[in-house]
Amino acid sequence: MRIISVDPGFGRMGVAVIEYARGTKAPLVLYSTCVKTSPKDDFPLRLKALGGALEKIIVAYAPVSLAIEKLFFSSNQKTALSVAEARGVAVYEAARHGLSFFEYTPIQIKAAVAGYGRADKQQVMLMVPRLVTFKDTAKKTKGAGLSDDEFDAIAVGITHIACLKFKI
Repeated sequence: MRIISVDPGFGRMGVAVIEYARGTKAPLVLYSTCVKTSPKDDFPLRLKALGGALEKIIVAYAPVSLAIEKLFFSSNQKTALSVAEARGVAVYEAARHGLSFFEYTPIQIKAAVAGYGRADKQQVMLMVPRLVTFKDTAKKTKGAGLSDDEFDAIAVGITHIACLKFKI
């Protein structure tokens, strides 16, 4: 099973491609990145850049599903709306490529990765490298070189795999 997992964001979107097969010790992170858009670009161009980057990753890695973090609305509604629209681009690209769609709340993600739904970001970042293996071991040994957004995207993927294990 190969999935693409996304930590939605407008200026920065974490994306990971994770592969998992029954009987393997840990999910394999085939690819991860932080897609960045330029604040100098107009809003539609930033959304287009996110969509284009996601499309290239989907075509290159052929995942079967998309797992994405559900949004929670903060006090900054303008930011929340921009992130929601960026999330919509990811959902659109998944649908356009025939991927099944799954979404998880921040509490579900933290519980799956750190064992506690109110875990802080550092606890999640500490656990992610312990729960997966990386294809690019030279660059990403124990999570070295990963952005926060990549950690979050990988955590979304770990959550999806954990939830599927319970459904099987």
